[in-house]
Amino acid sequence: MKARPDIARVATGARGLAHLGAERREITRALPEETPVAITVNGSTQAVMMASPADIEDFATGFALSEGIVESLAEIESVEALEIEGGIEARLWLDDARAEALGERRRAMLGPVGCGLCGIDSLAQAMRPLPEVPDGADFDVAEIAGAGDGLRAHQPMHDLTRAVHAAGFLQPGQGITHAREDVGRHNALDKLIGALARDGISATGGAFVMTSRVSVDIVQKAAMAGVGTIVSVSAPTAHALRLAEQAGLTLAAFARAGRVEVFCHPRRIMESESDVA
Repeated sequence: MKARPDIARVATGARGLAHLGAERREITRALPEETPVAITVNGSTQAVMMASPADIEDFATGFALSEGIVESLAEIESVEALEIEGGIEARLWLDDARAEALGERRRAMLGPVGCGLCGIDSLAQAMRPLPEVPDGADFDVAEIAGAGDGLRAHQPMHDLTRAVHAAGFLQPGQGITHAREDVGRHNALDKLIGALARDGISATGGAFVMTSRVSVDIVQKAAMAGVGTIVSVSAPTAHALRLAEQAGLTLAAFARAGRVEVFCHPRRIMESESDVA
């Protein structure tokens, strides 16, 4: 995958001193940038998060979809990212019907919603009920086992800094077709969800591949996107697994070096004859 045009602005060179046993030498490292990103909807702030300053329109779109601010891309009239003093403002403008519904939800809460968990409904929102995901795509077990290694070819920011997460979209027989990176794993997934929506691709037709552990928020966002399978190179948390089971999500972990462990709903992962033998 070619580096996107804004890759160059996500890292800054820093000098240090390497201690290699008895040897010392000066080094220069590329360190990832973290930038405050305010997501506003029709002029009202919904969240402020630290994120990599890349693919911000994808980020805002994916956040709106995965957090239930909108139900479809059609409800977003426009999205733009503006550099402001101290950070970036991602401005979403919704159609009148959705904006009115969002206003009613905000009036039921106390205080700002920047962290996503503020107000009287914060605990309920943290453990919100999830939709049951559709059956979606089926995969050969070798595709799932190789997904983590396949994602490595789509991580230019990681290659530069060794300090960011990635989320990739795996399609049957096609490998990783989309990928996004960020200092935050959930931000990377929101960027991916937004990129897919903006490209007119349904997440139902593939699987999400993560370089991070699978936490509750990853399962929540995946279920809201309608994807049927999550693959990770790391482990799920216990509660994330419980949520995946409830939502009907296939959860595969430790996908490295041709191996994988499948924890729930294995029906979407098919064994080949050689695997059975």
